[in-house]
Amino acid sequence: QVQLADSGGGLVQAGGSLTLSCTASGRTFNSKFMGWFRQPPGKEREFVASIHWIGGITDYTGSVKGRFTISKVNAKNTMYLHMNDLKTDDTATYYCAAGDLRTTRPRSYDYWGQGTQVTVFS
Repeated sequence: QVQLADSGGGLVQAGGSLTLSCTASGRTFNSKFMGWFRQPPGKEREFVASIHWIGGITDYTGSVKGRFTISKVNAKNTMYLHMNDLKTDDTATYYCAAGDLRTTRPRSYDYWGQGTQVTVFS
C-alpha cells in the first residue's frame, strides 16, 4: 500500500506564496502520475495540476496557469506545488494524489494524501 503525506498549507495574504509538498512511502511507488486537487468549502473536489512521474509532462487547470508550478524530485518520492500570487479563490483543502492515468478526474486516482489547508485572506 502506498501512503501519501501532504503538507505545507497555511494562512497567507492575497498575493503571497506557499509551497505544498507530497511524499510517497510504503511499497515500491510506481504510479505514473501524481496530481494536486483542491476542495473549496462547500464545493466538490477539483483538479489543480498533475505531473508524469518519469517524463515530467505537466497539466494545469486554467485558473492557476502562470501562478502555480508543479514539480518533483524522484529520488525523494516527493512532489511539490509552488503557488504564487495567491488569490482568495484559492482557499481550499489541497490534496495530493497518485494514479496511472493522465486525467483530471479525482475518481481515477488510486492514492490520496490527508489534505492540507490553504487559506488566503485579503
